Amino acid sequence: MATKIDSFLDRILHRRSLKRWERWASVADTLSLERLREMRGRARESRRHLDKVIHIAEHRLALPVIGSNALRRPMGADWVWRPSLWKGELPVPGFSSVPSKQQIIDGAVVFHDCRRSELTVRQIRNTREADLAPFGLRMDVFRFDGSFLSLVVDLPPDAVQGLKLRHIIRLDVIVEMEKPLEIFARLNIKHGPNVEQIVRELPLAAEEVMVEFDLAYTKMNEKRVERLWVDLIFEGPEMNQIILRDLTLSRRPRADV
Repeated sequence: MATKIDSFLDRILHRRSLKRWERWASVADTLSLERLREMRGRARESRRHLDKVIHIAEHRLALPVIGSNALRRPMGADWVWRPSLWKGELPVPGFSSVPSKQQIIDGAVVFHDCRRSELTVRQIRNTREADLAPFGLRMDVFRFDGSFLSLVVDLPPDAVQGLKLRHIIRLDVIVEMEKPLEIFARLNIKHGPNVEQIVRELPLAAEEVMVEFDLAYTKMNEKRVERLWVDLIFEGPEMNQIILRDLTLSRRPRADV
């Protein structure tokens, strides 16, 4: 009962407040300067709270919803995963003059060999209707005097469970760029003291791109696999803005012939 009364009273008070501000706005041209100064102070005080509510509401209500893990599951996949960098809000949303080995979040690290870093990295909110990931990652590269720039993403332990040579690992990326550049994806498989690597170039003719890593072409020891990680390597990134709207990984067993 109290909730209904509060809600009813809130609506009445809200309408009265709107009418009051509407009346003051209509006579603002005729108020004395002293009275107008007082009204301006009240308006600014109200606006601070209103702007905060609007900002929080737009951030939380924007689609896709924060924390959403809606994924496109490729046919036959027995494991699908989106890194937390694209799923949840970072404690620190951005970094400037990013040094090498800068950890963006646990399991995601930026590497480069620049003498002087003119690289900024920032998490951004995805708001397009086509986006499934709540967040994206934007990298702004200005002068670049190094020979490589890469983003390393560690795969979780469950990616290793049951991994066989007959598996195919798939990487899906949604990427935007100011100007064309080459991006390579390298899958790293640590098994015992050895590391197997498979490199694929992303076919960037379309916004949504996909590459596959066929483990049958590796010498992976199925019984000794310890961890997996992926490097995204950006060739010639100088004076470019790169936005990774989404990144997902999946695996499927090869069909028996």
